Amino acid sequence: MDNISASLSENEAYLCGQFQNAIDFMKRRLRLGPHDAALFGLDGLISKQHVSIGVLIPLLTEKITEPDSEKAMETLRDSILGAVDQAEVHTMGEVVERMMNGFAVFFLDGCAYALAFGTQGFEKRGVSEPESEVMQRGSREGFVETFMTNVSLLRRRLKTTSLKFEKITLGEESRTPAAICYLEGTADPGILEELKERLKVCNLKDLLASGYLTGYLDRPSIFDSVGVTERPDTLCGKLHEGRIGILVDGSPTALYVPYLFVENFQTMDDYSNRPFYAAFIRWLKYAAFFLAIFLPGLYVGIAAHNPELLPDTLLMKVAYAEMQTPFPVVVEAILLYFMYELMREAGLRVPKPLSGSVSIVGGLVIGETAVSAGLVSAPSLVVIALTVITGYVVPKLYEQMAVLRLVFIMVGGIWGVWGILAGLTFLLFSICGKTSFRVPFFAPVAPFRFFGMRDVAIRAGWKRLAAKDDLVQSMPGAGKEEKRF
Repeated sequence: MDNISASLSENEAYLCGQFQNAIDFMKRRLRLGPHDAALFGLDGLISKQHVSIGVLIPLLTEKITEPDSEKAMETLRDSILGAVDQAEVHTMGEVVERMMNGFAVFFLDGCAYALAFGTQGFEKRGVSEPESEVMQRGSREGFVETFMTNVSLLRRRLKTTSLKFEKITLGEESRTPAAICYLEGTADPGILEELKERLKVCNLKDLLASGYLTGYLDRPSIFDSVGVTERPDTLCGKLHEGRIGILVDGSPTALYVPYLFVENFQTMDDYSNRPFYAAFIRWLKYAAFFLAIFLPGLYVGIAAHNPELLPDTLLMKVAYAEMQTPFPVVVEAILLYFMYELMREAGLRVPKPLSGSVSIVGGLVIGETAVSAGLVSAPSLVVIALTVITGYVVPKLYEQMAVLRLVFIMVGGIWGVWGILAGLTFLLFSICGKTSFRVPFFAPVAPFRFFGMRDVAIRAGWKRLAAKDDLVQSMPGAGKEEKRF
């Protein structure tokens, strides 16, 4: 059945059938004067205290004498029931969806609609600092799994009526609530419509994390063009720049689009520190990114194909070290890299009481013991260790760097330094040719905009960052708020 029936017994039979063998299904039969009534909810999702105070006590203490069911329901709705969040529902599908979201639903016999009350009382995690985006300065608040809590975190920071939340439902079976958030007058309407069109083709049955949506919002590429954050202050900054955010119930991470490549090297601490220090840290991240990707490949390529590029003293040391090991330099680098990735994955998945043991074993396997045993050379170990450390400097790109690092090791082992240069050229072409919701992914580097470099090549002071750029007007979503890209 679709529409709510005027017969209470039919509605009750439908809900009992839908929630058959569900131990959390709750039903409370009532007699209100000449009318039969019933209240339905799901245990664990509703607050029994809120139901009792806001719904049951008013119903049972007031005497209903009106014989007409429709008028009796109007009296209950307008004069007796005191729930703040109260809404009429007219279809059984909406009733089930409301119950799944922690609402209690009230039916009155003879009335062809029901009342839903927001009485959510499920357990939830408190607001705390996100572990993946720890900042030295600024807020210690992060998004949580509760949908409306995340909305309030944004509303508290952006006290403007321009902040809009458009509610949508995702997941064909789970019907997960989500919201598209943006600043009206700042976000580009064309990007907003394109985002909605892409979300409409989402055919997932269940949406258990916001990351499920990236496949529908992003074009196939090794680099992500959808931003992810756990910090409400970061998302607020992106909304001021004209971005559009997506909040999903049950997920502590928010998505936002468009997303640019240079944002992988930016953090909230950059805008809290002094400009000269923030610029120094940013260039440190750029250097770490190139070292993490190209250093092992260059080492393998030079040692295997172009040894004349090394100074004589260093070349003799590398050659002597390689003579003591049974594997070629490319195989040695790949084995060391795989051993490290195995140790890293074990450290992430192992229970915390065993993490110390994994660290000790990892230090023995990939360390002085392996060199002393003659399985690997000391120069290779140093190169891989330095590569691993630099990979942590830009955590947003770790997945991409892990794959590209292995690719360039093999390219360097096969074609040497010229292969590395060819791979770098192909990588630059792929980045420059990518777009994120019609915005060039490598902006403002390509296409180059001098004014945009104030937050890429350096980190200018806030007086300069807040200045408006006429060239930005031609880019989607720009021109009405301060721009940092």
